[in-house]
Amino acid sequence: MIKLNKVSKTYRTDKVETLALKDIDLQVDKGEFVAMMGPSGCGKSTLLNLIGLLDRPGQGSIEIDGMPLTRYKDRQLAKLRNQTFGFIFQSFHLIPDLRVIDNVELPLLYRSGSGTERRRLAREALEKVGLAARMDHYPNQLSGGQQQRVAIARAIVGRPQVLLADEPTGNLDSKMGAEVMDILLKLNAEGTTVVMVTHDEQEARRVNRIVRVFDGQLVSGGLLHAA
Repeated sequence: MIKLNKVSKTYRTDKVETLALKDIDLQVDKGEFVAMMGPSGCGKSTLLNLIGLLDRPGQGSIEIDGMPLTRYKDRQLAKLRNQTFGFIFQSFHLIPDLRVIDNVELPLLYRSGSGTERRRLAREALEKVGLAARMDHYPNQLSGGQQQRVAIARAIVGRPQVLLADEPTGNLDSKMGAEVMDILLKLNAEGTTVVMVTHDEQEARRVNRIVRVFDGQLVSGGLLHAA
């Protein structure tokens, strides 16, 4: 489903050149739950951003469903990103002045569809994460775990094929973190592909495959099948 071929990424400033990733070969098949692990600063989040089309590689190519994206324009990538991926971050990135249901609806504003349809899909997403009763609350009226569940609802409201989660339990206590992991595992069991960055070995052991990154390179778990 997702394939990275010899992908490298370098960040440059006036004085410094930093090689973030080097010669990454990675394949993620449909329906997998992959955990990416490695020390801080090793390139995990950069890799996740490349997979999610939030950034472009410096060298190498990315394929989605066998289609190389090298010649895609920014607008084409944005449309593909909105239709294919849902994003969950360590910091929940909820808009404090919007109610829960309005936060969840946000990704749908970039698609065609009526306000009634957006509201129906947002309610369904909140029901999936067990927060339908909180749809009219504001983020500051929720616990950290509840806010992360709202963020998950926002990520799945557009029914993405792939969820990308960057340390989704990093700001939560162990009980809340386990609840969030249970939701991600349930979504995966229902057919959603999940790629998650985590430092938690216990969480990683619950998923299909662990990919380990060190100094910008994959040291294990890259290609699952031959090309």
